[in-house]
Amino acid sequence: MRLRIQGVGKEFAGRDTHRSFAALDDVNLDVREGELLTLVGPSGCGKSTLLDLIAGLAAPTTGRILLDGVPLDGPGLDRGIVLQQYALFPWRTALSNIEFALEGRAATKRERAELARGYLDLVGLGEFGDRYPHELSLGMPQRVAIARSLAADPAVLLLDEPFAALDAGTRESLQVELARVWEKTGTTVLFATRSVDEAVYLGRRVAVMTSRPGRIGRPVEVDLGPREGDLRGGSRFGEYRHEVWRLLRSDVDQKAPVAS
Repeated sequence: MRLRIQGVGKEFAGRDTHRSFAALDDVNLDVREGELLTLVGPSGCGKSTLLDLIAGLAAPTTGRILLDGVPLDGPGLDRGIVLQQYALFPWRTALSNIEFALEGRAATKRERAELARGYLDLVGLGEFGDRYPHELSLGMPQRVAIARSLAADPAVLLLDEPFAALDAGTRESLQVELARVWEKTGTTVLFATRSVDEAVYLGRRVAVMTSRPGRIGRPVEVDLGPREGDLRGGSRFGEYRHEVWRLLRSDVDQKAPVAS
């Protein structure tokens, strides 16, 4: 197993310093090597918190996270993360942003540029290497951010709702692009989203997270084959979508207040 999350809980101090609240409780999840696993849940359920813990940006209150059998105790180059805000360097071109991820390698400037061009081609932006972030159209900066993370050759790529701020058409086109890139690279990917359709379309397994404190049940296995054509309109897509919705709805019903 590439990534293993065992009994992870995370508490934060409340406004009253004598009290705390639990964002995550006893989270258990295995991410297989080379798979694209999506994590879906409502706002505030702890998806971003969990990705922060995996990235090493915070430490769990309980439990542990292992990468290739080794416990994680801080940030590392073996994990890449792409957020909703793409966070490119505005003073660097698209190509130069990707080269930044390669600057720690024992390679010449020319070799780094060639590698960066390869990753830019991978996300379909080979003709835009000389453009600055503000010159890129909607959706392109996120593709550059994904290319930059892939260029660092992480063991696990974490994507925290990277398409949430985009319009529906651009979002769907980037889902297709990400599926294509993943199939080509075989990178282990954990993708967090609030969209059930996005989770089912991208995920080879879908892990459903409950509302706070976040917990994860057994992931839903998704077998849709290559992400080509109008999968979203097919009956099998609808069945998986219904199953994920059922799990989300079950959590809401269990936590709903009982009328007296």
